[in-house]
Amino acid sequence: MATTITLRQLGLSIFAGIASLFPDLVHAQIGFGGEPIGLTPGASMLAPLRSVELPSIDLATLLAEDEANLQNGGKGPYRFGFQHVVDLDMASHGSWTTLRNGDRVWRLGITCPGALGINFIFSEFVVPEGGVVFVYNDLGQHLGGFTGASNGHRSSMGVSPLPGEHITIEYHEPLAHLGEGRSHISKVTHGYRDPAGVMRDLGDSGDCNINVICPEGDEWRDQIRATALVITPTGTCTGTLLNNCAEDGTPYFLTANHCLDADVANWTFRFNWDSPICDPTEDGPTDQTVSGCELLVNSAGTDLALLRLNTAPPEEYNAFYSGWDHSDVAATSMTGIHHPRGDIKKISHSNGPAVVGTFSGADCWQVQLWDAGTTEPGSSGSGLWNQNKQLVGQLFGGAANCTTSVNDYYGRLTISWPLVEEWLGATCGDTLGGLGGTIIAPIVFDGAVTSITNVAAINCGVDSISPNITYKNNGTIFLTSALFTYWIEGGPTYSYPWTGSLDTSQTVNISLPAIPLLPGENILKVVCGEPNGGQDQATANDTLDYAFNASLPSAIISLILTLDNYGEDILWDLSTDNGTELYSGGPYPNNHNGQVDSIPFCLTNGCYVFTIHDAFGNGLCCDDGEGSYVIRDLTGEVHAESDGQYGDINVNQFCFVRVSVAERFTADHIRTVPNPSTGIFALDLSTLEGTVRYQVTDMVGRTVREGSFVGGNARASLDLCGESTGVYHLALTSGKGRFLQRVMVVK
Repeated sequence: MATTITLRQLGLSIFAGIASLFPDLVHAQIGFGGEPIGLTPGASMLAPLRSVELPSIDLATLLAEDEANLQNGGKGPYRFGFQHVVDLDMASHGSWTTLRNGDRVWRLGITCPGALGINFIFSEFVVPEGGVVFVYNDLGQHLGGFTGASNGHRSSMGVSPLPGEHITIEYHEPLAHLGEGRSHISKVTHGYRDPAGVMRDLGDSGDCNINVICPEGDEWRDQIRATALVITPTGTCTGTLLNNCAEDGTPYFLTANHCLDADVANWTFRFNWDSPICDPTEDGPTDQTVSGCELLVNSAGTDLALLRLNTAPPEEYNAFYSGWDHSDVAATSMTGIHHPRGDIKKISHSNGPAVVGTFSGADCWQVQLWDAGTTEPGSSGSGLWNQNKQLVGQLFGGAANCTTSVNDYYGRLTISWPLVEEWLGATCGDTLGGLGGTIIAPIVFDGAVTSITNVAAINCGVDSISPNITYKNNGTIFLTSALFTYWIEGGPTYSYPWTGSLDTSQTVNISLPAIPLLPGENILKVVCGEPNGGQDQATANDTLDYAFNASLPSAIISLILTLDNYGEDILWDLSTDNGTELYSGGPYPNNHNGQVDSIPFCLTNGCYVFTIHDAFGNGLCCDDGEGSYVIRDLTGEVHAESDGQYGDINVNQFCFVRVSVAERFTADHIRTVPNPSTGIFALDLSTLEGTVRYQVTDMVGRTVREGSFVGGNARASLDLCGESTGVYHLALTSGKGRFLQRVMVVK
């Protein structure tokens, strides 16, 4: 039975429009972003989660089977999980919640005891317009949102692994399409190894494997972009995008027949999972995926499987469609590109010629010795290229590993050709070049500014900064010098010559000399140049900007926000009058009616806009409690306020004009010691004359002490012994101006 609640989670109404923001198949990623309700503060108001626990697995037997396959020369698929057959759907499993606006949310938990990760297959996947599906784990990681476009509007879809032994599936259905969504889960995989680097550190393949970014891959950049990791429901293989005689970009994809399973239509293909540096291995992009395919033809005799991906890799993937050679001419040297053990992409080279050999009764191209790199389980289906960079076969099996890198066998394209000719074409002869290739000129000098740090987003009363930058050598030789220029937009330019020793692909942190700030918004620009005294060959990464704000001179004003019962409705922000956001807050916990939150703002002379939103549209008062807000400075002057009686939004603009350099003393004028103190503070007022007024306010803006001192006294005493532990603001006013300081009472 559905549970009716009054969910007050900001952004809930946005979910209904998620799918409409993305035209069908514009992107090939299977997820369109967003956040599940179950990972927000509104989760507590959903109906209790109902979970299904699946049986434990016989891990010892599974590992023994995997080892036996390895000893028999099997190269894949690299099995990472055991597949449970299940029968789970919305009608009989999980729990439904009806939201206040009439939308519904269905959730189902799945537990695989002891699993490293879980993935599954929607054998039925029907999501109406405005609907969205998420999958998340107990670590707060999530996949999705999935819409009808996530798998080419087909009625089934495989979902990639998530770490952990428990996952939650969440479906949000809009009121306008109640009852139209359908899902059925037929298979759940208990991951006993880490699939495709989701849960483990990189580098599970043998140490002799070579990352494709290393120099061994320099001549093979196009073929590297054609190679993708294949993620099946229970294992991983490798495959290659192929060009065809029409050269029309149809996403034909070659892999091994022995990788096939009953769920091939729901496979996921990950492109460009490459380490960005040679050594040590670092993670690459994991979101460049395509979901789903059609099996066109397969053969056990040549171990070939030709697929057509449901969607072509989008332009931003920069994928390459490999050329091929289906003649019977043996390669004089060979190269393999693959994902061993589901690891990040690797490359292997054999300097010797291909010979004809036999594996499992099949006529194959035999690699007698890998001179660099090797193959392992998970490399199955990966391409073999000849010296002309044309694909001639796909990996069947063999004995090669890091200990004895000999005798790998590849199904021969020349034998498979009659099977695939219908799709790859018969009009272009025995050979075809690749599609989408690029000419990459070697870059010797390429320095890049990759980060700017040590600069606060808001600098309160600070008149200069000393930025730190990270400088990276993207070129091919050691860098020993460079010149940095930097400036605040509207201010003078500064330069800093750097000398040192920086190897290729390495970084160094550099502290630049101090630079003065301008009041208000600042944009710091840093430009690197003249690597080793020469010209940088890739200038696109030479410049980096960082925008921040300087309250100079500065004063503290406070937002004093009194909550109602539904704090999760509240979002607010404070921006400059030109739209630059300085501060923001919310949402807050529910059921805290009357609780006060005080937020100090560091501002300078200028105009500001304070905006507060209520997701439900009834403000802070009065049906849901007695909320309000006030913005005031340390003198008690109110700059903006509301009694909470507004609808969706309340906007207040105010200007602050009381701050000036002349009004504020420097630290040389006055000292307050000790600070922190147990309650007694000594003030040195020897530089002041006449009456000195003082006011002490707490963090909520309430005045706790006020009075006057006589100027010229070197040890005036301020007594806060009766106050509790905390931070207080001390304001002193005399004929010379005003002095503001924070003092801390510690009991």
